[in-house]
Amino acid sequence: MEETIRVTKMNGCGNDFVIIDKREYDKTNMSMADLAVKLCDRHFGVGADGMIIPSLPRNRQTDIEWYFYNSDGSTAQMCGNGMRCFAKYVVDNGLVNKKQFSVMTGAGVICPEVLDCNLVSVNMSKPIFEIARIPFRGTDIFNFDIEAKGRTFKANAVSMGNPHCVIFTKENVYEMAKLYGPDLECHPLFPEHTNVEFVNIRSREEIDFCVYERGCGITLACGTGACAAVVMGVLNNLTDCKVKVNLPGGVVTVDWTGYEHNKKSDIYLIGPANYNFYAEYVL
Repeated sequence: MEETIRVTKMNGCGNDFVIIDKREYDKTNMSMADLAVKLCDRHFGVGADGMIIPSLPRNRQTDIEWYFYNSDGSTAQMCGNGMRCFAKYVVDNGLVNKKQFSVMTGAGVICPEVLDCNLVSVNMSKPIFEIARIPFRGTDIFNFDIEAKGRTFKANAVSMGNPHCVIFTKENVYEMAKLYGPDLECHPLFPEHTNVEFVNIRSREEIDFCVYERGCGITLACGTGACAAVVMGVLNNLTDCKVKVNLPGGVVTVDWTGYEHNKKSDIYLIGPANYNFYAEYVL
């Protein structure tokens, strides 16, 4: 008899994830990395940008923890869209009994809150600017030169628990991500590779962007990338501290208004989390 596991497909602004309970994973006898590759395959699997496994915390520091894998089987310390989906899933399935709670991630403790109308607010913690912690091999994280395909860009480096390279441009952000993203993702300046954001400034309260995600390629949304783009927009005096971010798959709000009073304040990501379907997958 063929073994099956129950899976849930969710998305945050089109950034999609397969979520499986830890007890379902334990049926598989596969490594999490191998299972992620299998499930995320868009031809032979469920199809997703990443796989998330909720689990009871291994310590008492948080209410719950997660295992997060990109579609290529690599791990990511943090994913804002994934966290929104994860938060709604664990609340709806009774894995936590409150709407605001703490999650242990590879980036440390993250605190989401499930709101009304399928919206979730995630305290994304503080941006990381220390070169060694991003990690980044340059000497200045602001407006440094970076080259791809014979072209030099001005870029900004920051970590939101995972590394980001933010480039402001007036060109088509999707075409830029498609053409230059693969080379910039693995640029030598970023020893652990990086997410790459191309950003158009519409106004001080609104931006458009497209991301080439580390381990995934171009995706319809990236929560940590949206936060990174706004952080660098604020610090380059291009945007205000609360910004509407237009992603290819939808809209999120990034709120860093605490920065106006405290330079080390947390940043918040507010956006949708939606179910696609429930299914049984044949291993």
